[in-house]
Amino acid sequence: MLEDKRILITGATGFVGWHLAKRLAVNNTVYCVVRKSSNLVKLEKISNINFIYYDGNFQHLKSAFTGIYFDVVYHLASLFIAEHQENDIDGLIDSNIKFPTQLLEALFQTQGKINLINTGTVWQNYTESAYDPACLYAATKQSFEDIIKYYHEVRNTNCITLRLYDTYGPDDERKKLFWLLNDLKNTGRTLDMSPGEQKLNIVHIDDVVNAFIIAGRKVLETSKSINEVYGVYSDHEYTLQEVVKIFESVNGCSLNINWGKREYRKREVMRPQYIYLPLSDWKVKIDLLSRLKSEMA
Repeated sequence: MLEDKRILITGATGFVGWHLAKRLAVNNTVYCVVRKSSNLVKLEKISNINFIYYDGNFQHLKSAFTGIYFDVVYHLASLFIAEHQENDIDGLIDSNIKFPTQLLEALFQTQGKINLINTGTVWQNYTESAYDPACLYAATKQSFEDIIKYYHEVRNTNCITLRLYDTYGPDDERKKLFWLLNDLKNTGRTLDMSPGEQKLNIVHIDDVVNAFIIAGRKVLETSKSINEVYGVYSDHEYTLQEVVKIFESVNGCSLNINWGKREYRKREVMRPQYIYLPLSDWKVKIDLLSRLKSEMA
């Protein structure tokens, strides 16, 4: 566990970032980089949380960091778009490349050494190739990892990147799979879906947060310069149809899903690739079926 540290988090208003901030704030002082337009209601209920407002201006960010030394920086902020349109390009680049690069430069100029935990995505590996992006979002995530390499080699940055797979857990307001399934259960409406044969690797948020904390401890304790990548995944895969069946079994319901009414995405990830090993002292402790039963009972 990390204790008595100053922690900087980006993306703390998101699902994973909020759970991480809540856990770390128990024993540390946490600073969250947010926008003035961010919804801070949940974060404001946590003790030991401080806010640093980002308006796109590098000098403002640098000024906000001046005089504060962060022991560990967790970068989770990103803009996710599975299939982009032309008007999404600026947002993807600003959120996934420009902002985190400004972040690193501001940290380097104000404190020198940086201990960074970055967040990647399984979508960076559409195939078994070392790099084969499934979409433009994944390409922007890879682009920032390339920028991290420069800051590692030249500007005194130690980094561990955690490649996330699918995540789930309580207080998840993302309109993703389990949100959709709960909506179908509660409303009885019908949903058109793909054939549902794509495989998912789903990790509970408590296990995901554990991986981030272990990574933070590792980057602090290392005596050498590191820039490493690890996967955050379980030993089990489920097809989309299998996950729906588990959900129906746990909730005692039958959902109105028209399988095969929608086509797969152009580069649908039909099976996750496992290019990087997990952290050696981390493993999944929470089983999907048992946790769904307990959380939905």
